[in-house]
Amino acid sequence: MAFTPVHFFSHGSTMMLGEESESATYWKKCGDEALANGIKHVVMMGAHWAAVGDEIQVAANPKPDKSPVAYVHPSKYADYELNPDLPMADKCVELLNTAGFNAKKNTTFDWIHDTYLILIRMFPGGCPPTTLISTNARYDPHYHIKVGDALSCLRKEQDKVLLIGTGGAVHNLYRNNWGQMIRYRDNFALENPPEAALMDFRQEFEDAMIHNSGPALRRAISLLMKLPSYRDAHGTDDHFIPACFVAGAAGRKEDEGTKAVMGAEDWELQNMCNSQFTLGSWPRSVDV
Repeated sequence: MAFTPVHFFSHGSTMMLGEESESATYWKKCGDEALANGIKHVVMMGAHWAAVGDEIQVAANPKPDKSPVAYVHPSKYADYELNPDLPMADKCVELLNTAGFNAKKNTTFDWIHDTYLILIRMFPGGCPPTTLISTNARYDPHYHIKVGDALSCLRKEQDKVLLIGTGGAVHNLYRNNWGQMIRYRDNFALENPPEAALMDFRQEFEDAMIHNSGPALRRAISLLMKLPSYRDAHGTDDHFIPACFVAGAAGRKEDEGTKAVMGAEDWELQNMCNSQFTLGSWPRSVDV
């Protein structure tokens, strides 16, 4: 049985919505491939929405608004029509509850740039039916690996569901150099090289994604949180946790041997590394 690929995308700063980059080009390629292969649904876990207590929530607002995006002209996003997939929200809640999670629908949640930034770049011609899954604010990596595992059955090719985690490979807002962006709207300026600890973690993150598959991928991703450089690379856990979701979705026994690629990468604000990964492939590929 063939399975749809899974993406881990580093969405970076808000300016990644408005500026051209290698990441933006790759996101568009991934969207074109998904459409060429008949994608019907997108299920995403972002970094900016977390449920408290023991809950995990699924967005089910039929008319969600968009949170405003700093440093990006409204023409880049204001008129993009979101397309919440309410039947898929019901299915995700059912799958999560069956797997033992305390999953609930949230009918008032408005979408945040970590998800619709990616959708606009992937599908500029129109948003496919999309379901958003929250994280849980305890940020337990194994919990979120199990969330990915619970939804991995959606990857059966005939269902045409694309699973995406959107966070960051290196995403520590406290270490970023904001001056060039604030003064000159230049998010890609590199007055100085990235700090060594962040470069080290970036390499560890790539190695974990590229050189592991199946259950080994799950172990490798969760172990990244124990590295000495982890807290340098992630001042908070929110942008790392979607990688655990991806590892759960693409790290089953039947995924052993699945090829993963790092399709693009951009450094922003000196110390933010936006690495883009795809685990698995479509039958039909699209050139950039």
